[in-house]
Amino acid sequence: MLVKDPQEIRKILEETKTIAVVGFSDDPGRGAAYYVPKHMHEAGYRIIPVNPGLTEGLGERCYPSLGDIPESISVDMVNCFRRPEFIPDIAKQAVAVGAKVLWMQMGITSAEAVEIASDAGLKVVQSLCLMKEYNRLLG
Repeated sequence: MLVKDPQEIRKILEETKTIAVVGFSDDPGRGAAYYVPKHMHEAGYRIIPVNPGLTEGLGERCYPSLGDIPESISVDMVNCFRRPEFIPDIAKQAVAVGAKVLWMQMGITSAEAVEIASDAGLKVVQSLCLMKEYNRLLG
């Protein structure tokens, strides 16, 4: 289900505890892929970094893909910092790991990913900044 209503987004943010960040960066020069997960971590969320080029981030082990995250870690949300052409595959992986929400950052949209995730019962947010929405609705 594609979510646009601010109250529904607030509910997502309140219910989410663990966020897997696909395209996570540990380099402040990389912009949003660094500072959004850092901000959300500082706000109390557990951030699970996903990037095949890194081994850790924000005090957590970094995984090469969503599928590499151990089943013992319950992923509530998958936050995407990848180009739109990669998002449908990420949506399939988000479904496979049992995520409840697929969140595409500002400027990222994918009708195919919305369909994949929605058909599996995930809530979907696209083209919104997770950090800005958190600050606006809960900060």
